[in-house]
Amino acid sequence: MGGALSRKSAKSVRRLVFVLGDQLNRDSAVFEGHDPELDMVFMAEVAHESTKVKSHKARTTLFLSAMRHFRDSLLKDKFRVDYLEIGQAAGTATLGTALSEAIDRHRPAEVVVCEPGEHAVEMDIREAAHRKGASLRIDPDRHFLTSKEDFKAFAKGRKALRLEHFYRPLRAKLGILMDGAQPAGGQWNYDHDNRGSFGKGGPGLLPAPVSFPPDHLTRKVIESVESMFAGHPGDLSQFDWPVTRAQALEALEDFIAHRLPLFGQYQDAMWQGQPWLYHSRLSVALNLKLLNPMEVALKAEEAYRSGAAPLASVEGFVRQIVGWREYVRGIYWMHMPGYLELNRLGAELPLPDFYWSGKTDMACMADAIGQTLRLGYAHHIQRLMVTGLFAMLFGVNPKRVHEWYLAVYVDAVEWVELPNTLGMSQYGDGGIMASKPYAASGKYIERMGNHCRQCRFDPGVATGPEACPFTTLYWDFVDRHRNLIAGNPRMLMQVKNLDGKGADEIRGIREGARRMRLEMAGD
Repeated sequence: MGGALSRKSAKSVRRLVFVLGDQLNRDSAVFEGHDPELDMVFMAEVAHESTKVKSHKARTTLFLSAMRHFRDSLLKDKFRVDYLEIGQAAGTATLGTALSEAIDRHRPAEVVVCEPGEHAVEMDIREAAHRKGASLRIDPDRHFLTSKEDFKAFAKGRKALRLEHFYRPLRAKLGILMDGAQPAGGQWNYDHDNRGSFGKGGPGLLPAPVSFPPDHLTRKVIESVESMFAGHPGDLSQFDWPVTRAQALEALEDFIAHRLPLFGQYQDAMWQGQPWLYHSRLSVALNLKLLNPMEVALKAEEAYRSGAAPLASVEGFVRQIVGWREYVRGIYWMHMPGYLELNRLGAELPLPDFYWSGKTDMACMADAIGQTLRLGYAHHIQRLMVTGLFAMLFGVNPKRVHEWYLAVYVDAVEWVELPNTLGMSQYGDGGIMASKPYAASGKYIERMGNHCRQCRFDPGVATGPEACPFTTLYWDFVDRHRNLIAGNPRMLMQVKNLDGKGADEIRGIREGARRMRLEMAGD
């Protein structure tokens, strides 16, 4: 069932339903009242979406394969579909351009689209419809558990928008992990139980996540991506992500049965050469809307209620799905488009070149970046407390860090990636999301994994040839941002600890950090 339909409409079109690549859910509001005899679904693969940042080959493959599988499911159910495959229209620059051309072809009475997840895409679509004089209807995205208006109502009058204040009433409203009016187990938050490391023995035998070898359709996509984006990062020989709803449901069942029980305890742990550990790998399916967040949260709760998974693990996972994911989307839409330009720490350096090669003597960075460039995946601690932490301590412009994260991770869509990167990881928003910069020395990485045992740098040393770059740059960060940090009660002790080092060591830290920036700075 591959291949796009004819570029011209066989029948008149009442509604042209524009389905974006991260909106692959059949319960979308855009399909309400859909009549295949009168309406046309339009989908477009646009090269610009893979080149505006240097998109990882696996990321592009995942989007295109999932889109084509979704298209074929619509065709099987007798929907009319106008589908533009990548490379079919070389002149199609953006999604807005593709839509303009589709409007010319079909002359619909109305264009219908679900709320785009990216601000720039929404503006592009609005402009295209306006330019063509087409009536445009933007339907609410019912995939999410809260609306943009809900988040604005939550934020009204608050000086700080903290996750905990958002998460608790939302969980109570949804009735997830609740015993009547009280949270299951008597408390809302089990973070203190979810900070374990593997110890010297390591993680032992890990349950491998279910794999989905490419079918014929996906193999065709891989051929196109390898040809069109040969210079992009990524190894597609290992591509095995779920690209259909049926596969996504299987991946969900696999996680619940085999990794959720220990997910919470080890969600912050790292181990060299082990990319998956106990993590779910479900963010991809969620962000493409192959899975619904409510069904995911309820499956996790069912595991707790049946005794198959401990409450701490389930609550930690539910917090990510019901709490963090909804909260981050609210932050994004409340502050765009200006959020993209925020740079509270005044960081202006380019991204070091090794972020695109993985070639560095820092064992933790080489492992996290190498894994990322190969697979398009790293779990949240590798992102926040390894690659993200280093970029913040180094002083990289947060917009450049955002562009790298958007490019290299298979689950990256801007509404979730930008706040996580610019706000949480880089403190570029100056505290809209995080109550303090997530700054730490190499000792944190030593505590949470085994990388430091195989590294030539010593995480406990800040100066000299054995000094860990994380540790040197951490103390330099505290020194450079002393006024900001001293004004934060949660970080004041770090300034006092720096002052306890003495003038000579502080000079050594400053000089070491200066040399590192000269040696490592990218173009």
